[in-house]
Amino acid sequence: MLTLSLATLFTLAILLGGGVWIAFALLGTGWIALTGFSSFEVGPILASDFWGASYGWDLTALPMFVWMGEILFRSGLADNMFRALSPWLNRLPGRLLHSNIIGSGLFAAVCGSSAATCATVGKMTLPELERRGYSETQAIGTLASASTLGLLIPPSIMMIVYGVVTEQSISRLFMAGIGPGLLLLALFMLYLVIWSLTAGRRGGAGHAEAPMPFLDKVRNSWRLIPLLVLIGGILGSIYGGVASPTEAAAVGVVLSMIIARFNGHFDKSIFLASMFAGLRTSCMIAFIIAGASFLSSAMSFTQLPTQLASAIAAMGLSPNVLLVMLTLFLLVLGCFLDGISLILLVTSIIMPLINAAGIDPIWFGIYLVIVVEISQITPPVGFNLFVIQGLTGKNIFTIAKATLPFFLLMLFAIVLMRAFPEIVLYLPQAMNR
Repeated sequence: MLTLSLATLFTLAILLGGGVWIAFALLGTGWIALTGFSSFEVGPILASDFWGASYGWDLTALPMFVWMGEILFRSGLADNMFRALSPWLNRLPGRLLHSNIIGSGLFAAVCGSSAATCATVGKMTLPELERRGYSETQAIGTLASASTLGLLIPPSIMMIVYGVVTEQSISRLFMAGIGPGLLLLALFMLYLVIWSLTAGRRGGAGHAEAPMPFLDKVRNSWRLIPLLVLIGGILGSIYGGVASPTEAAAVGVVLSMIIARFNGHFDKSIFLASMFAGLRTSCMIAFIIAGASFLSSAMSFTQLPTQLASAIAAMGLSPNVLLVMLTLFLLVLGCFLDGISLILLVTSIIMPLINAAGIDPIWFGIYLVIVVEISQITPPVGFNLFVIQGLTGKNIFTIAKATLPFFLLMLFAIVLMRAFPEIVLYLPQAMNR
């Protein structure tokens, strides 16, 4: 088992470090594991896994949600959110810094992409916050951290990938992500309030603006109506049992086109650009899923996951200690792999351990997504850090330092989820009633 483990890790590290595409790296690692440590023929297994990983109906939701995010990215929706939220945040400690958090949370609820959320919201909020005297460190930290909620708040591409690979209900995963998503939003905003009250204006809490009449605030809020209709249309159709996640994704694409047209930012060129961008992303993810499926089968035929699970079970680790070890392992691995690759790579090895420990797979899916969120703001390969660096030109470690408090808050959220699993499981269990 030790020889196979070292050979697998060494092969994967060499291929990824050499710049090989992630899908090919997964395929190559699985091929070497099968040919070197089993007597099975590789060809039939490869063909079967590629077919099995590509025809699943649930996987159809993936390109739909990716396409929806590409349409909304080009529709001017983020600008509408900022204009609608700003007047309501003037009296709250931290003021417009909360616009990064709330705006990112709302945009994440319809985009599903962390990088797209970060780029879209950041292009508009960072210059405005700097002009109004807010702390650049806090502006960067809130944007980089809150935009990771695109992976957690449904619809989430990560949850679709996890659900397909582990054969869990995508609808239940979507519902399970709502509670933790709101929890993280609340923790981020609470931290900002405490920081603002202690640091004050000298710390970069910004300047109070002229109050806006209540009726004007209400008039500005109409800009949020299309966004709320889109969120309600997607989640309401799933939770109400009217549509499956795949059907709800198709509804989301149609609604996003209507919203984009309503905002005056939708024509033939945008339609084609969003479609081809979504197609490229979806093909990349589907290819990685196929490669991960083959690696998973290779690991099963070599019996490495079973032996590894047995070895860890023999250590007598409690579920909590196991989660601590997995968190450390995943955070290190997340420094070098993107989120989808991380989920696809580790589920084939980790899931037997999770099942043996009696941890709910729905709960573990949300836990895994949050850990992936944390890896998005962890150097040297934190995708959100790269996006912020492109927007601001700051050193990546300076940006990572700004996200440190939010990094710790995410870890604290995992502790709360473990202590109170109902945060994750209440809504999925309510679907059975």
